[in-house]
Amino acid sequence: MNRMNPRVKSVQSEPNYRLRIVFTDGQCGVFDCSPLLDFGVFRELREPGYFRKVTVSNGTVSWPNEQDICPDTLYEESVRDR
Repeated sequence: MNRMNPRVKSVQSEPNYRLRIVFTDGQCGVFDCSPLLDFGVFRELREPGYFRKVTVSNGTVSWPNEQDICPDTLYEESVRDR
């Protein structure tokens, strides 16, 4: 049986290109976006004011110019809060 990972419930931008995320299963974690900043559409996220415009859309994080990150990646690669 294929099970989907939980989706993003809320997101808050933090310094150093990190996102604090609450998932639909109640888990919280921090996702580091800095490794993405050298790639294509994600270069725009280098601008701190733009990075802070992150929102939740369709169960994942997104920015105004349609950048988004796979919700499975966010869930699997976030460092969980203890």
